[in-house]
Amino acid sequence: MRIVAERGASAAGSDAGVRIEVCDVVDDALVGAFARLHPQLSSSAPPDAAALERIVGHSANSVLIARDGAGEILGAMILVLFPLASGLRAWIEDVVVDESARGGGIGAALNRRAIEIARQAGARTVDLTSRPDREAANRLYARLGFNQRDTNVYRLEL
Repeated sequence: MRIVAERGASAAGSDAGVRIEVCDVVDDALVGAFARLHPQLSSSAPPDAAALERIVGHSANSVLIARDGAGEILGAMILVLFPLASGLRAWIEDVVVDESARGGGIGAALNRRAIEIARQAGARTVDLTSRPDREAANRLYARLGFNQRDTNVYRLEL
């Protein structure tokens, strides 16, 4: 794992003591973390080791994780960078922080690192979606400078 020295701030402004890492290796800790975290985000099955290998190994993806001082993975997200005719774009997906660690600045630290990576890569924008019922997450995104777009998002089930 490439270690990125970024520390999240708790809601009170003190150091949350997390490291944000960009994964380049899938190990048992990562598989276990996704098995624990993913159900807190989605009703879909969590990715197994083979799926995580594909995700981590894909050239468009940066899988970011947040570890506490003891090395436990408390949060994760995926940043996707992709070139379009209109320029390099970035998309944040699958942001999740363990319920026991929410409110301590981990989500903000993950997002700030993703934004930094996107900016350094030359992305023109960073987009994400968030369900309206994820009120704390939506407040976080607004605090980080994201603006709600006047657009429709469509999905076709395959």
